[in-house]
Amino acid sequence: DPSDRLLSFDDTHRLGFVLLSDPDRSVARKFGVKRMASLPNKRHTFVIGTDGRVLSVITSEASMTKHGDEALKALTAGL
Repeated sequence: DPSDRLLSFDDTHRLGFVLLSDPDRSVARKFGVKRMASLPNKRHTFVIGTDGRVLSVITSEASMTKHGDEALKALTAGL
């Protein structure tokens, strides 16, 4: 999503962490989730620790709940 949309989402939900906007899909390409041209990226959630390590990768094309639930588990396990 564009950065302004992510900022609005964070303002509403007060997440307390940074959401990455990737309008040119360069990060998606590096993480291996970019699809061809006009297709949306594969849906993945990456939980990244303060030390830069990937703590968890959540994949599901259909279940948004899975992304949230699994990300929360990874975040609370790292506390």
